Amino acid sequence: MGNEQEQVRPADIADDEVITWWGLAVEGYTRTNRLTATDLGVDVTVPGPWFEVLLRLLRTPGHRLTMTRLAHEVSLTSGGFTKFADRMVKAGLIERQACATDRRVTYVALTPSGLSIAERARARHAEALRRYFLEPLGVADAERLSALMRRLRDANTPELKD
Repeated sequence: MGNEQEQVRPADIADDEVITWWGLAVEGYTRTNRLTATDLGVDVTVPGPWFEVLLRLLRTPGHRLTMTRLAHEVSLTSGGFTKFADRMVKAGLIERQACATDRRVTYVALTPSGLSIAERARARHAEALRRYFLEPLGVADAERLSALMRRLRDANTPELKD
């Protein structure tokens, strides 16, 4: 006899069990996210949703993305993101740039001030993630969780056309 476990199908899992698993995933994320967002510190005055936009632009070559792509990546509608972006433009963190080849496309790019703030916030955020994410899980489990969440995200993300 082998030590192989019997393959369990999703339909075989009790309702309460799958609800508990998902609830634990959400609670773990929510509590950790709250700690890491709070830990940005007083020298980085960026609300959490703004930080997400700054971080995505910071990690993108050229520090710019189309409005449509960025709205999708931060889970906002195009209309909702337009108002959101207006506030960030007014704060001097981002700017809109027209596309030279397609007037229907507008880019969002970091301003020099936005770049500076994003870099400082990223450094503080990485410190907090080491404390609240890497230390409790360890590197191997954090990497495994990341791979699983990427798989879940990809399986549940419709394809976006810019």
